[in-house]
Amino acid sequence: MAKVAVIMGSKSDFGVVKPAVSVIKGFGVDVDVRVISAHRTPEEAHEFSHTAKERGVEVIICAAGKAAHLGGVIAANTTLPVIGLPVKTDMMGGLDSLLSIVQMPSGIPVATVGVNGGENAGLLALQILGIKYPEIAVKLSEYKEKMRGKINSDDVALQQELKEL
Repeated sequence: MAKVAVIMGSKSDFGVVKPAVSVIKGFGVDVDVRVISAHRTPEEAHEFSHTAKERGVEVIICAAGKAAHLGGVIAANTTLPVIGLPVKTDMMGGLDSLLSIVQMPSGIPVATVGVNGGENAGLLALQILGIKYPEIAVKLSEYKEKMRGKINSDDVALQQELKEL
């Protein structure tokens, strides 16, 4: 079965990463979660990215804050799709992380979700896998249909509430 790797630059990023892990596991997809820093453990980052494919990883999510080079470092050393997950910081509210991830040099693409967008990072990984695995694509369609149903129910409830004003 498909496998997603989720790596974060610091264990303190786990709160942002957790929704990604939850949604991926909820779809029955294996997930490998690690703490690897582009700056403090560069050898481990290099090793991880070079061996990910042979370990069965098909998509990598990289969560990082501040300089947020993890996604770029990983993407430079693999042909697997890499999704950057910017982590909110005290200094610039996550804008620093977002810009560090989204502004990759030519030839090193890193797809990027919003600041603290763990759930979207997980869903994007699943959508990428859905191209190869039809059962994941079906589950994604069902997931989106549930969202649609909830919004439609919320709209009906709101319309009723407005009539009562």
